[in-house]
Amino acid sequence: QVQLEESGGGLVQAGGSLRLSCAASGRTFSRWDMGWFRRAPGKEREFVAAVNWSEGGTYYADSVKGRFTISRDNAKNTVFLQMDSLKPEDTATYYCNKVFRGSGRWLAGSPNWGQGTQVTVSS
Repeated sequence: QVQLEESGGGLVQAGGSLRLSCAASGRTFSRWDMGWFRRAPGKEREFVAAVNWSEGGTYYADSVKGRFTISRDNAKNTVFLQMDSLKPEDTATYYCNKVFRGSGRWLAGSPNWGQGTQVTVSS
């Protein structure tokens, strides 16, 4: 029953940067892998990035590899997504969630999504 609150989105020009934050309340998530997802208008939610709960290993969708960096601060129950070299196709609402590996994919571990934070990249 952890609650998630995303922030840090905004309007940025192509090539610019944003840093998203995800704050968790209630149950701590220090022992869960955490990840970011995004949903663009008219499209399904897709996986973006994940970070291991303890060792800090990171994983990225091919579309953002080399441009985005995921990290976490377990003491503060916070996950970050540093987004550089942003492209118009990155425009979406971004969500965080617990994640787990299944069938070769990263899947959301909780049905309780936050409100997300809007990222808009102009050309």
